[in-house]
Amino acid sequence: MGTTQPIKSKDDIQRLKDYFLQRGEIRNYTMITLALNTSLRIGDLLSLRWKDVYNFDTQKYKMHIVVREQKTHKQNLIPLNIEAKGSLDLLMRSLEDLDPDICIFKSRIGENQHIGRTRAFNIIKNAVKELHIEGSISCHSLRKTFGYQAWKMGVPPALIMSIYNHSSLEITKRYLSIDQDDKDEVFLNMNL
Repeated sequence: MGTTQPIKSKDDIQRLKDYFLQRGEIRNYTMITLALNTSLRIGDLLSLRWKDVYNFDTQKYKMHIVVREQKTHKQNLIPLNIEAKGSLDLLMRSLEDLDPDICIFKSRIGENQHIGRTRAFNIIKNAVKELHIEGSISCHSLRKTFGYQAWKMGVPPALIMSIYNHSSLEITKRYLSIDQDDKDEVFLNMNL
């Protein structure tokens, strides 16, 4: 996992999302979109159920997902943005029966089981290979992509560290995968 990289190109991010839409793979599109927009680890993402994101009484998406992270056991409150809600809505409309306890990323195998981490990894790896997206891209890359893109928008690394629930800024810095091209951009755009 230490060698995975974020997807730095917004064009590549869009191509990845479009890849699944064009193939009619709405579940996979939603998985990618939700991962990119929530920064959740893949295990936490895959275990989500519809009741975690949607209020069936009001028939509206919840403002926040409340997640107790599997790795850290810390509670995290994550707002659902427009992209996340849009992808969930697309998936919801494609389903025949919707129950609050159904896994969002339901596997075709088993009664009500979510797809496994290995399946999610293969879904991403196959798409990245077919799209010729460079780098070591995996499930964890989607989490890293969130932080990298936030950093590029000017979000302070300390805030990204808090979003990730990291224990140190050094861990967050590694996640951001800042390379020479990023450093060059700062120098070339400074022009004081």
